[in-house]
Amino acid sequence: MASDLEKKAKEAFIDDHFELAVEIYSQAIDINPNSAELFADRAQANIKLNNFTEAVADANRAIELDPSMAKAYLRKGNACMKLEEYQTAKAALEAGATLSPEDSRFTNLIKECDKRIAEEIGTLPNQLLEKATKHVVSPKDVQTADDFPNHSVVAPAKPKYRHEFYQKAEEVVVTIFAKKVPANCVTIDYGEQILSVSIEIPGEDAYHFQPRLFGKIIPDKCKFEVLSTKIEIRLAKAEPIHWSSLEFTKESTVARKVNVSSVDVSQRPTYPSSKPKQTDWDKLEAEVKKEEKEEKLDGDAALNKFFRDIYQDADEDTRKAMRKSFVESNGTVLSTNWKEVGAKKVEGSPPDGMEMRKWEY
Repeated sequence: MASDLEKKAKEAFIDDHFELAVEIYSQAIDINPNSAELFADRAQANIKLNNFTEAVADANRAIELDPSMAKAYLRKGNACMKLEEYQTAKAALEAGATLSPEDSRFTNLIKECDKRIAEEIGTLPNQLLEKATKHVVSPKDVQTADDFPNHSVVAPAKPKYRHEFYQKAEEVVVTIFAKKVPANCVTIDYGEQILSVSIEIPGEDAYHFQPRLFGKIIPDKCKFEVLSTKIEIRLAKAEPIHWSSLEFTKESTVARKVNVSSVDVSQRPTYPSSKPKQTDWDKLEAEVKKEEKEEKLDGDAALNKFFRDIYQDADEDTRKAMRKSFVESNGTVLSTNWKEVGAKKVEGSPPDGMEMRKWEY
């Protein structure tokens, strides 16, 4: 059955019916998911349809199933070049060239990659910023369902797993919320500016996520971890730029790059000395205490400060005498003589003209 579908897919491809070819190849893959040949051929059909991220994913799968298949490396190289991922393309082409050294296509494409890489290195970031323009959509560019009265609007299919991302200066962390997924069912590949995630659990629909990323990454420094509730992917940024989105779009403007060395020296704050001034905290505490002692207070504030100073500088017996006399006399007596206060209960002594009263609760 799969062989019949493969034959029909190749006929559709020869007749330039590339969409039909991809559809038939997909049916054949469902029947025989371990055929590297089917994935490599579907990659070629996807290239013809400009589905380059899908083509890279198919080529990666073909290479995984059969690492000795030279044409899988060739198709991965072609797709990566279309995505302007020349470093990744060159690595794939060089691997394919070792398997098929007589194929001149590898040599020619590797030379093209070297040329493009040299051009990228020679292009200054400032020149890229000057060339960048923001895409503005005019009302006439927007097409709605009213523009196509004879066609129904089909809502996009909801992805099987939800994903989100956050970023730091040096990395982007992508989280795919997939619960209890076996680690051996997860395949993740990295390109220069592409991420390929495949989750294939037996008996369930396969999940594929192959975005072209907003910025370039360093594949060798990327890593992932399969957890019980999610898959966490850490992408190492090639440049310390802010990603305004996870996926690349033609409408995206060039991201801002923070270059500390470009700050004008004249704009930096100046200091009288390059050595930071250290605070003498002991000296500062002594000055505060001196100010508190020399502070001039009036009325109750002065009286409270007087008693506070006595209590602070007193020995333990004096402090006990002050506490006991004050409490037992209901605040009418304050004695510092512990020998006198400690031997008996201190009776209250109200001011002249006033009397003590016992409150009943």
